[in-house]
Amino acid sequence: MKQLWKNWTTGALAIMLVLSLAACGVNNEPKQGTAPAPTEQVTPAVEEASAATVYPLTVKDATGEEITFKEAPKKIISISPAETESLFALGLDEQIVGVSDYDDYPAAVTTKPKMGGLYNPNEEAMIAAQPDLVVTGISMSVEAAKHLRDLGITIYKTDPKTVDDVISNIEVFGQITDHQAEAKTVVDKIKHDRDEVTEAVKSLTPEQKKKVYIEFSPGWTVGSGEYMNDLINLAGGVNVAADTVGWNEISEEKIINDNPDVILFSKNVVDDKTKKKLDEIIKARNGWDQITAIKNNTIYGLDDNLISRPGPRVTEGLKEIASAIYPELVKP
Repeated sequence: MKQLWKNWTTGALAIMLVLSLAACGVNNEPKQGTAPAPTEQVTPAVEEASAATVYPLTVKDATGEEITFKEAPKKIISISPAETESLFALGLDEQIVGVSDYDDYPAAVTTKPKMGGLYNPNEEAMIAAQPDLVVTGISMSVEAAKHLRDLGITIYKTDPKTVDDVISNIEVFGQITDHQAEAKTVVDKIKHDRDEVTEAVKSLTPEQKKKVYIEFSPGWTVGSGEYMNDLINLAGGVNVAADTVGWNEISEEKIINDNPDVILFSKNVVDDKTKKKLDEIIKARNGWDQITAIKNNTIYGLDDNLISRPGPRVTEGLKEIASAIYPELVKP
């Protein structure tokens, strides 16, 4: 498995391995300001662009851990590319004191100290940086988060399953850091892009909706309950793997029987053993030449980072998916 994921250059889809690390300390200050957990699908109140955070502020992360902030964090580490993008989008460049080895966007991340990989972040480096907050995402397991909490590091973990979850996470980051105005700007763009796509495909009847298969790493696809599935749904497609849950190894016979109209794949992935790109692997599978998508050459490569990082650019990935499925309705 690790060999497959080494080729996933973003490192963001280590969900299936859940071997990453992170940590968080809990402060039991009175809960004068409280932000709900994003996983509960409750959006924090951000009524005005100029709203200021009231501290102490207590938030609950995706693991159910409650964290209280006496003030806005001055030193933040992110060990997840999606969360790093979110923090930079909020204008927190000066507060970010460390990023993961896989972070590559925006360009400013190249100047930040590296805190190790997604599987084995450098605990000593994180402790030495004395962060007020460590942020991590879908790559980290609950057990790994607890391990780093036990080291006394404050961590906020996300686990977005939908675009709405991404929006909620960004709003909570805005509250934690007292950057609510910046969060509103980012969220407004995400909502605008999402609504633009859903408006373009809303007239499709169930019969007109195309069946879609997505492969992000050789032999792996995604079912219901994950944000990639949500992107396909928002784009007006029908995920042929939606009858499964989470990230799954594929059944080649099942995909043939499902007969997708469109196949989507991560265009930068190369198999370690064969050195072949993902579309070459897909087209060469026995019997797959009978699939409608391959017969009609409706097989499209997607930007790995845009579809693998549930952060501020998530709707750019949505647009890529929608324009691949319905090029006549959604322009790239």
